[in-house]
Amino acid sequence: MDQQDQQQTVAENSKPKKSAVREMLESVVIAVLLAAVIRLFILEPFFIPSGSMEPTLMIGDRIIVSKVTYHLRDPQPGDVVVFKFPLDPSRDFVKRLIAKGGDTVEIRNSVLYVNNKPVEEKYLPKGLKFQDFGPRTVPPGHYFMMGDNRNNSDDSRVWGFLSKDLIIGKAEIIYWPLDRIRLVK
Repeated sequence: MDQQDQQQTVAENSKPKKSAVREMLESVVIAVLLAAVIRLFILEPFFIPSGSMEPTLMIGDRIIVSKVTYHLRDPQPGDVVVFKFPLDPSRDFVKRLIAKGGDTVEIRNSVLYVNNKPVEEKYLPKGLKFQDFGPRTVPPGHYFMMGDNRNNSDDSRVWGFLSKDLIIGKAEIIYWPLDRIRLVK
């Protein structure tokens, strides 16, 4: 070992070493900060308390919602969206986006029409019957939302259109219960 290596070793040994407690505390603080950043800006878990989205989402399902998706693209018809309830923003709702600003929505004989074209809704149970509605045109910057359980859903047919600024994010994954783990479609 030459003199320079010896001086470096002496300098390293003379530095005060962090205690194990301090290192653990720093790790915990970093982990908490990362978790907070992820939850505030990227992903957030939600619990499904009602049957308004059955059969897609069942009572008790736990989902992961992407808060980033709609910063990269606009919400699209067919997306399952979590949002602040327009009549009480302290409550979170989850519904399927049916139509966006400028679209006209109508239900006739249990068939959904957007801009006078029938919408194929593979996610609905076969033979489901629900009331006629509309036609109603969605204003710019707003969305028309409906639950998949059409006969048991408090949605845009009742409370009107959803403003874009109330959207939290896109439902991406069911992660609980284990036998229902899947992408939300």
